[in-house]
Amino acid sequence: MAKLVECVPNFSEGRNKEVVERIVDEVRKVKEVKLLDYSSDEDHNRTVVTFIGSPEKVKEAVVNMAKVATELIDMTTHHGAHPRMGAVDVVPFTPVADITMEECIEIAKEVGKEIGSLGIPVYLYEDAATKPERKNLADVRKGQYEGFFEKIVKPEWKPDFGPQEMNAKSGCTAVGARVALVAFNVNLGTDRLEVADAIAKKVRFIGGGLRFVKAIGLKLEERNQVQVSMNLVNYEKTAVYRAFEMIKIEAKRYGVPVVGSEVIGTVPMKALLDAAEYYLQIENFDINQILEKRLLE
Repeated sequence: MAKLVECVPNFSEGRNKEVVERIVDEVRKVKEVKLLDYSSDEDHNRTVVTFIGSPEKVKEAVVNMAKVATELIDMTTHHGAHPRMGAVDVVPFTPVADITMEECIEIAKEVGKEIGSLGIPVYLYEDAATKPERKNLADVRKGQYEGFFEKIVKPEWKPDFGPQEMNAKSGCTAVGARVALVAFNVNLGTDRLEVADAIAKKVRFIGGGLRFVKAIGLKLEERNQVQVSMNLVNYEKTAVYRAFEMIKIEAKRYGVPVVGSEVIGTVPMKALLDAAEYYLQIENFDINQILEKRLLE
């Protein structure tokens, strides 16, 4: 079996469709790379792209995407609900087939060095982190774009690649290697951001919540609603339905209903099957009972 790696870069642009398409076109140009998904959110002002391929071709595609993004995105005028620190905000690599996490770490280092050569400060995170305090993306990104002008000059925040000076136009970039995660958001029937913030604090691990959940509260201006935006970094140990149910429980204390949810990017089949089993109370279900899975074998 050929080696396959997944890359899910996040870019700080979700409103200008022309810019988004020019960035995504760099994936389409590279043979042996398959574009799985890309989605933009105007409130977040962010685009998430998912593609897979051989290590060398994936590296080629994402470096070309970074070059286009740094040319077209100006962080000095960027505003959005989602935390961000750069035009090319995060670039994670995930092993898919016949490839180890150690190999993904090397890919992250190689891509980080390439992006750093563009004059952009780069930090390695998750399994690729060079320091324990840089493993958690939230810790790396703390202060966001605006705060990094002061943060980056501190000795402990010297970038792994690129200059130890903030790039005003392009900001900083985090490049990492990690297991597959589920980006799962839950929308609440209120416009009170303090409610979403409070629920996010209860649900996320650092607030005493679920072990493999990262969560923040966000305002969706277009909908006049708020959202609990989550990354489930290990969906097998903290299931999607468990996070969803905990948010419903916490929302009740504020008299707030859950009005919808969304998955950003691709999601492992098992993550949704676990939710289906839970809500339908299916007994002794086997993944091989799914028709499409059998047809694809």
